[in-house]
Amino acid sequence: MKVIRTVADLRMALDPERVRGSSIGLVPTMGALHAGHRSLIAAARQASDIVVLSLFVNPAQFGRGEDLEHYPRDEERDVATAEGAGVDVLFAPDADDMYPEGFDTWVDPGKVGTYLEGAARPGHFRGVATICTRLFLLVQPQRAYFGRKDAQQLAVVRQLVRDLQLPIEIVACATVRDSDGLALSSRNVFLSPQERAVAVALPRALQAGLQAHQAGEDAVRAARAVLDAEPGLRVDYVAEAELDGATLAVAVVVGSTRLIDNVLLSAEA
Repeated sequence: MKVIRTVADLRMALDPERVRGSSIGLVPTMGALHAGHRSLIAAARQASDIVVLSLFVNPAQFGRGEDLEHYPRDEERDVATAEGAGVDVLFAPDADDMYPEGFDTWVDPGKVGTYLEGAARPGHFRGVATICTRLFLLVQPQRAYFGRKDAQQLAVVRQLVRDLQLPIEIVACATVRDSDGLALSSRNVFLSPQERAVAVALPRALQAGLQAHQAGEDAVRAARAVLDAEPGLRVDYVAEAELDGATLAVAVVVGSTRLIDNVLLSAEA
């Protein structure tokens, strides 16, 4: 596996003449890799000749007072995980290379970035859309892989690819969960054992909402009832939205950790 740290070196490694005839799969991440990321890598590995994984904690998608400085980082472990999972190129730039002096061009995803996470974290999806566009243009993959846990992010990325007519297939991969049902997230490491016990109300609420929807009842009300019965968490939002299909989306805060999750409201779910 090649570890590449600059845009210039990435361009050289993926020069069209060098990779001619090879398909490229891109897995964008912010590191702190876990089994959810490994599932994305596995999907990319199965369908691509070259798998590129980006490892970049993107400051542009963190707002004031958010956890940029405390976001979990363990590059040595991430490099070993990526190599063991079959990544060919790991791109780990610093912020000055991705946002050089004078950088002032941003991708605004429009309406899809204004509600739910967009309302809770103003500017977040502008940062997501901009860094994804940068990565797409640098790597020029045929496919890029994203987890369904971040359903609104997936919707933002699908829209920017569609609107900018980028020749990239966005592949959505199923949410990976621990045995207690909690969706895997890099932020889960911040949960104490007591907070973890509280956090599992999140998947229980989604299941209750899905069952209510399938019974012709109000999914939001059912999910909210489960969360409201758990005094150890604060509800940020519970809402139904069109995110790559009708989706029940939830955000809560447990201790100092903010968690998001969702479920598709469909027969297939």
